[in-house]
Amino acid sequence: MSEQHHVLYRKYRPEKFSEVFGQEHIVKVLKGSLELGNIGHAYLFSGPRGTGKTTMARIMARELQCSDTDIIEIDAASNRGIDDIRQLREGIHSLPFSSPYKMYIIDEVHMLTKEAFNALLKTLEEPPSHVIFILATTELHKVLPTVVSRCMSFVFRAPSKNVLKEMIKGVVEKEGCTIDAPSLELIALLGNGSFRDTQGVLQKLISYTKDTAITKEEVELVTGAPSSLLISNLLSAINEKDISTSLDILSEAHEQNIDSFIFLQMLTDAVRKILFMRFSEQEKGRLKDEMDPSEYIFYTDLASQAKYINSKLLEELLNSYQHMKVSFSPYLALELALMKYMDE
Repeated sequence: MSEQHHVLYRKYRPEKFSEVFGQEHIVKVLKGSLELGNIGHAYLFSGPRGTGKTTMARIMARELQCSDTDIIEIDAASNRGIDDIRQLREGIHSLPFSSPYKMYIIDEVHMLTKEAFNALLKTLEEPPSHVIFILATTELHKVLPTVVSRCMSFVFRAPSKNVLKEMIKGVVEKEGCTIDAPSLELIALLGNGSFRDTQGVLQKLISYTKDTAITKEEVELVTGAPSSLLISNLLSAINEKDISTSLDILSEAHEQNIDSFIFLQMLTDAVRKILFMRFSEQEKGRLKDEMDPSEYIFYTDLASQAKYINSKLLEELLNSYQHMKVSFSPYLALELALMKYMDE
């Protein structure tokens, strides 16, 4: 991954608790324990990638007044053996250079070998008083229960679309750009619940746009997302149980090299919105502020008279995600889902 892709993520990485998005449940506990002086010797941060686990660990280190020389970051994906942990065990006995504590941040800790885990376990049981461990993982189930039991555990949540939108608006404003509501909605959707991925999309757009105004057309072009018209045409075909036109649209998307996962993601989100419009007046009002006026009218009409846009369709689309991961043809899973649904 290029350095440019990381620029925004690094530039706007939170440096204090007040700048953290979407993890208030963790911030509250950590701040409270620091204020009371209740500092643990080992913490375990788990949750999806790009949700701020390593960032929170660095904030914790700064709050404890650890200098850069006393923050040791270890990537367990490439330092996963027992010899690496033995080296760590030897290093923890040396005192901090210029801080009250030495902070060891072990990322992707689930990648350690069983032997390395057992060696780490002994270290976690009785570490020197000047040492604090923060273990981070995206796969908590792969961490030995004996390790988990010796840590204060915090589960990071994937940020909601609304949290991502607030983050996007803040970055766009600081970068001197503007963004409309439909673009904001689409970028947050494509961010897949990851701050890092969302800022990666935003980085491409800010680098691409010829002026300071980010538009939905630019988002579709830069990300390879299908146009709103393509999704709307497919929704109309599905609502008429027109399988021939539906398959033609999927074929067109394939020929345009539109990523099948992104296409399925946007189609699923569109069906979800239509169902919300049908069953919730509150959600209907909220969506009006997020969508193009013409798109909103189209979705409202479908919601009021939809024949075959229903929860069963949404279920078929959700099921097709798993099949798409193992399919030899990108659009086969979605084609099958629609044929199965319309053939009943």
